[in-house]
Amino acid sequence: MQLKIIIIGGVAAGMSAATRARRLNEQASIIVLEKNGHISFANCGLPYFLNRRIANADKLLVTTPAKVKARFNIDARVHHEVTRIDRANKVVEGIDHTNGTPFRLEYDKLILSPGGSAVVPPIEGIRSKNVFLLRSVEDTLALDKWLTEHAPKSAMIVGAGFIGLEMAEAMRDRGLAVTVVEKAGHPLPPLDREMAVVVQDELAKHGVQLIAGVGLKSVETSGDMVTHIVLEDGRRVPADFVLLSIGVRPNVSLATEAGLKLGDSGAIAVDSFNRTNDPDIYAVGDAAEVTHGVTGKHTRIPLAGPANRQGRLAGEHAATGSGPTAPAILGTAIVQLFDLSIGMTGLSESAAKAQGIVVDTAYVYPPNHATYYPGAENMRIKLVYSPETGRILGAQAVGGAGVDKRIDVIATSIYFKGTIDDLAALDLAYAPQFASARDPVHHAAMVAQNQLHNICPAISAAQINGRYLIDVRTKEEYGKGTLPGAVNLPVDDLRGRLGEVPKNRALAVFCQVGLRGYIASRILKQSGFDDVVNVKGGYSLAR
Repeated sequence: MQLKIIIIGGVAAGMSAATRARRLNEQASIIVLEKNGHISFANCGLPYFLNRRIANADKLLVTTPAKVKARFNIDARVHHEVTRIDRANKVVEGIDHTNGTPFRLEYDKLILSPGGSAVVPPIEGIRSKNVFLLRSVEDTLALDKWLTEHAPKSAMIVGAGFIGLEMAEAMRDRGLAVTVVEKAGHPLPPLDREMAVVVQDELAKHGVQLIAGVGLKSVETSGDMVTHIVLEDGRRVPADFVLLSIGVRPNVSLATEAGLKLGDSGAIAVDSFNRTNDPDIYAVGDAAEVTHGVTGKHTRIPLAGPANRQGRLAGEHAATGSGPTAPAILGTAIVQLFDLSIGMTGLSESAAKAQGIVVDTAYVYPPNHATYYPGAENMRIKLVYSPETGRILGAQAVGGAGVDKRIDVIATSIYFKGTIDDLAALDLAYAPQFASARDPVHHAAMVAQNQLHNICPAISAAQINGRYLIDVRTKEEYGKGTLPGAVNLPVDDLRGRLGEVPKNRALAVFCQVGLRGYIASRILKQSGFDDVVNVKGGYSLAR
């Protein structure tokens, strides 16, 4: 008998499942049911249509029902909303919104790809006409139309995550004054705070006002329009229009009503083949749990890359009954904000500590390629690793060109359970316009090696705790600002001035970013000073 595969939801996970199923089973009946008007679109490209870096909205459409019918013989139906799954009879029921008629379809294998929905707080007036979300092409076109017709002078963005930051840039590109409100204490909350400082500086550099550490309490309206937002501390901020970018909630109502189990994260629990507790029903994408590649725990990571790969694996298993198991996910992500690239993978230091995982960190500030070749741009890299095994657990990078390459290299190392020694040993491509002979990832790994093997013990500025503090930068740098209590002994003068260093004190040295501090610590440790530590990241990080 012909195998009947039904997929609820398109986009990255659903359409990947559908096309993989077809490539491996030419005889199967494959139907995709999408409640919105597009089966596959570039979700991550939506902000770039609003600032016209993508000039035509049609460019956001990856494919259409007609195209997948012609090439893959897949029956993709838009505006078809599934309202019920009858597991006992293996039937889905729903409404065809093109004509308002109900439908009922039988399945042998069912793949759930319902995605996620933007979090909308239960606040009176929050559904006003000038409050927008950005989850679909329809959302984007509605906002673009409103901007054109009303010509607002300012934008209020609630949430400084990926979409919030991209939209801050897009609205500045359109000439609007932009305010971003973020309840966490810094923008892009997945970043550790000291890395997010660079993001905060970039927002300020481009005229974006950031209000951090306070959330949205209520809105004030006039008629059907919001006029002000009210923050938790009582501040009233004018708003010509509001974009909500607070987060994404998995769409699990269909699954729960059908008796499918949810995991602790609130997403649908699945096994290594992305099957739910019903072996004939799979779940993929933003609504499904994944296994974290560092902790091994089940969690939710709503990103397009993992969704695409999950869909492919589920489609193969549904169509053939076999296939590879789902890989663990690291949450590798990158976002661009004006001239800044911000990348991350694995665990942040704060996330690791929140889960009781003991970690150490290393910071470097290398250029993306050889400095003698024109156009070099510095980046800040933070490496998170185990002080017990040296295994790499995560990384964050902010800077100009080359951030993506370094984060991807580190993500690959983490996936294969690599250590800082493995990372330091990688044979990476080098030419002056692409990298330095010691690549930034090598640099980060070597700093971690020096710390782990007690060649250059390092502490954060918060751990100085009464140590005799030495600023080894130049006299000119010292004069422009230093850490409280620091004395100035420039590294190039240090050997001749060792007599000025107290023998009976624990010492902490620092420079601008850590390199000269490392050199100074080695001079001191080999000159009879036993208790010497370098301040991580130097003055740039500690100030």
